Amino acid sequence: MEKLMIEGGHPLNGTVQVSGAKNSAVALIPAAILADSPVIIDNLPNISDVTILSELLEEIGGSTNLSGGTLEIHPEKMFAMPLPNGRVKKLRASYYMMGAMLGKFKKAVIGLPGGCNLGPRPIDQHIKGFEALGAKVTNEQGAIYLQADELIGARIYLDVVSVGATINIMLAAVRAKGRTIIENAAKEPEIIDVATLLSSMGANIKGAGTNVIRIDGVDELHGCRHSIIPDRIEAGTFIIMASAMGESVLIDNVIPDHVESLIAKLREMGVMIEEEDDSILVRANHKGLQGVDVKTLVYPGFPTDLQQPFTSLLTRAEGSSMVTDTIYNARFKHIDELRRMGANIKVEGRSALINGGSTLQGATVRASDLRAGAALVVAGLMADGVTEITGVEHIDRGYGGLEEKLIGLGANIWREKLSEKELSEIENS
Repeated sequence: MEKLMIEGGHPLNGTVQVSGAKNSAVALIPAAILADSPVIIDNLPNISDVTILSELLEEIGGSTNLSGGTLEIHPEKMFAMPLPNGRVKKLRASYYMMGAMLGKFKKAVIGLPGGCNLGPRPIDQHIKGFEALGAKVTNEQGAIYLQADELIGARIYLDVVSVGATINIMLAAVRAKGRTIIENAAKEPEIIDVATLLSSMGANIKGAGTNVIRIDGVDELHGCRHSIIPDRIEAGTFIIMASAMGESVLIDNVIPDHVESLIAKLREMGVMIEEEDDSILVRANHKGLQGVDVKTLVYPGFPTDLQQPFTSLLTRAEGSSMVTDTIYNARFKHIDELRRMGANIKVEGRSALINGGSTLQGATVRASDLRAGAALVVAGLMADGVTEITGVEHIDRGYGGLEEKLIGLGANIWREKLSEKELSEIENS
């Protein structure tokens, strides 16, 4: 195991290239199961979740070839192999295997998903959708069993706006008989990306990106080639890093509309931002940043996935700020780590109250989940001295080539092997 080392205080300059969207990739790869001929996906991020999903497709009889950012998937020999444990436990997005396998084979056995521990994130809306389409769903010994004689289109109202449930129901419905209508659907750009892939495969989907999606089932889907949209969360993370330590940083391969809520808050803080068609330029504001209040909301509101790195930035801003997360109630695990670095923050319920303007100090901290890891990297870039971050495997799930990209901007960041003593402390913690 490794730890990430950051010597803070180095200004960032230059251009950084944003990778393909992680939250698209983890849905698009399972979606390829639905095709009857090869699917090629371009612009994939170099992250561990992509590797794990590729291996899962091979477990059910497919063949894959991952080269650079391109994955070629041959689904012709796939079958409804049960996946009760193993790799499915390593990432939350393994639940997309449920919708794809149910849609293709009318049955699936999938272990309950893993991924970041962000508190209760039930999949009841997914199951509600599968049952509405005609599937029998049972939970046996930590695995979900799905079985249907046939899938019939239905009208499904999601009680909670859920990206995962919206995509999973889409995957199950595209080869169902008749029309499926998903009401109160999530609107995230990643849903449009998945709908674009499925449409290229021959699916009939209308309304993706709105709160009502209509799907007319088809008998078969064919292969296609698809390029993933840029990762708005990675782009937002680099925009935050540039706001914290940048002199002049160009974030390239980004769709500005996808990060508009973040840009609006950063401008409110005093960050100087210029938008182009597919890039964003962040310039230093030497007059200092001002604290702001922010509340996470479903898209197009402020993303919960950027709440944690944004909280780190607010420790640098003058005055008090409040961050409220309405999406996940356990997404403040990074706060204790920021306090170790000297941040003045307290948590009250779903809100974090930040008294900014203090200088962070390098410390030994642990990433408890993916975006908490990003928050600690932001903090490490700003801090005096060296910050040691363990739990790097969480960061690797969502940020491909993070060190290389930051080194290219002028950061002093590197990896070291954990000592036996450090490994023992982690295992006993």
